Amino acid sequence: MALERARRVLEIEAQAIADLAQQLDDSFVAMVDLIAQSSGRVILTGMGKSGIVCRKIAATLASTGTPAFFLHPAEAIHGDLGMIVEGDTVIAISNSGETQELVRLMEYIKRQGATLIAVTGKSQSTLAKYADCAFTFSINEEGCPIGLAPMASTTTTMAIGDALAAALMERKGFTSADFARFHPGGKLGNKLLKVHEVMHTGTDLPLVDQETQLAQALVEMSQKRLGMTVVQLREGGLGLISDGDVRRLLQEHGPKALEFEAQSICSRTPKTIESSRLAVEALNLMEHHHITALIVSDGPGQYTGVIHLHDLWKTQLI
Repeated sequence: MALERARRVLEIEAQAIADLAQQLDDSFVAMVDLIAQSSGRVILTGMGKSGIVCRKIAATLASTGTPAFFLHPAEAIHGDLGMIVEGDTVIAISNSGETQELVRLMEYIKRQGATLIAVTGKSQSTLAKYADCAFTFSINEEGCPIGLAPMASTTTTMAIGDALAAALMERKGFTSADFARFHPGGKLGNKLLKVHEVMHTGTDLPLVDQETQLAQALVEMSQKRLGMTVVQLREGGLGLISDGDVRRLLQEHGPKALEFEAQSICSRTPKTIESSRLAVEALNLMEHHHITALIVSDGPGQYTGVIHLHDLWKTQLI
């Protein structure tokens, strides 16, 4: 019985969201336009379960390039109305469109010179009639066994918020780099780190010329502690000698290998990555080719840096 009820609720909510996709119309576009053209913040307000949904939508908008916050309607009429200023856009969410606290708030929102957007399940409600823009949706049933607790309606409203955030991201040209600026901590921020933020540069970079003997190249590798060295080739290219290359040469040729010149033993097609790429892309390259370091190069023959697997461990990407 419990599983049957649970599956039924999920089916109802899934169908409600599927139906919502067909209900999107010009009023949704108008809502996006109003927010995109606004010079102020977006303020979400709603009571009860709708208020909780508002908090989530505000958080999603704020993290994707649209400054937003939640304002409790009851607190607004007891002093917090000063959070709304001219140029702001207020999104009031109420399934019935008749929530007393929101209806009372409408006059003051207009008086403050803010734009009012209604998101409601009733197109003829007070909230929808007096808003500057109203997006209405409909659901067939809530999913609650007694038909009282909001379930499908709150899920649908949450989905509207996600759709709005995605549309605004696209309208504003919001990129992964912008997202990283708003998520500097935690796994999300780490995944969006750029190569140039974690690579070795300057005097930390191992480098020998093409005529350097392996013995001296080993000294350079030991001092820079990256398990490799770049070889500057005369024709302008970059070669690479790894610690794995050294072990194989010594096993095959013995001490005589120490006299070999770098140009004769280096790889002339080393794996590289640009400094502007994501660090996680560098990790994928290393894992795919079973290597521990990548040359960072921003053009033919340019030696910009080195990114090592250990650097990525420190960022908790691994």
